Amino acid sequence: MPRICVLDYGFGNVRSAVRALEHVGADVVLSSDSKVASEADGLVVPGVGAFSAVMEGLKKVNAPMIIERRLAGGRPVLGICVGMQVMFDSGTEHGQHTEGLGEWPGVVERLDAPVVPHMGWNTVEAPQGTRLFAGVEDERFYFVHSYGAQTFTLGTDEPEDSAFAPPLVTWSTHGSRFVAAVENGPLSATQFHPEKSGDAGAQLLRNWMSAL
Repeated sequence: MPRICVLDYGFGNVRSAVRALEHVGADVVLSSDSKVASEADGLVVPGVGAFSAVMEGLKKVNAPMIIERRLAGGRPVLGICVGMQVMFDSGTEHGQHTEGLGEWPGVVERLDAPVVPHMGWNTVEAPQGTRLFAGVEDERFYFVHSYGAQTFTLGTDEPEDSAFAPPLVTWSTHGSRFVAAVENGPLSATQFHPEKSGDAGAQLLRNWMSAL
């Protein structure tokens, strides 16, 4: 049974995430303690609300360093909703530009759609080779967001024969296409809420845990 830490930093649907992970067989602890978050088999970074507020909350519990060190050591991290958005370079919200964690290139911006927020069930376009969506590629997942990464540009500094596999990017569409999930070595993230996505979300969490 893997030990999962759900990061408790004041922003996120933490109780639902804890229950969903327990439902699929994880040993879950809700904590903001650096040692607990660093040593767990997997770290879940939830997030709801404004990009800037989430970043401020993460900094208060030293999460940027925890996440960076985990990823450097190949220790799995799963970001959810705004917990995914902050993995990008930056976010622009209500005219405010905020630096993110910079794990992926790109800016999180307001969705270009006739109706915002994007709220409800939607399908995704998962790439070949996905492990996160194995068995649920054609299912619907639950989204609640007004902002998203609408481009994903792979860095040009990696040589073509690099030993590192390129990120696998899953897309969805609401008005325009946006990044619905990313699988990038030990770092995975979803724009939707797997903990609110019924059986499909539960299977996705099992898939993530199987790689721990």
